[in-house]
Amino acid sequence: MGRMHCSGKGISQSALPYRRSVPTWLKLSPEDVKEHIYKLAKKGLTPSQIGVILRDSNGVAQVRWVTGNKILRILKGKGLAPALPEDLYSLIKKAVAIRKHLERNRKDRDSKFRLILVESRIHRLVRYYKAKRILAPSWRASSLTGTRPTRSRASVRSAARGYSGRWTDGTT
Repeated sequence: MGRMHCSGKGISQSALPYRRSVPTWLKLSPEDVKEHIYKLAKKGLTPSQIGVILRDSNGVAQVRWVTGNKILRILKGKGLAPALPEDLYSLIKKAVAIRKHLERNRKDRDSKFRLILVESRIHRLVRYYKAKRILAPSWRASSLTGTRPTRSRASVRSAARGYSGRWTDGTT
């Protein structure tokens, strides 16, 4: 998919090697890699952070080539998968950081606009995850707890004039 909220084409990406076999110099067994994954997940790291640590410190280029499964599937099998999908979690974290910035800098209109864009992506992802039954159909939360914010109809209408900066508890 192209870029959603900017003018760039955005098709550049890294290319994985064609050969999908485990390198001969790698001395870790699949069980050792899984134990590393479990240990790092218990520390509270996300699957992508686990992959970066395994790549940089242990020389595991792709966990899937060594173990046969992706990191998230390994974590789901053990019951250590995160409650929220990682992309949704990072967008929520970004929205909370922008909101905290807006509390200190109320006149920052560019941040208000960027917050609306981030929230649009959050709502789009939530709609997708509800359709795929990854999130419960009644999943709602407030921005104060660091989860998905909900807005009233009045603040949605006022978003065109300028963002009000207030969240509701989802009852209206």
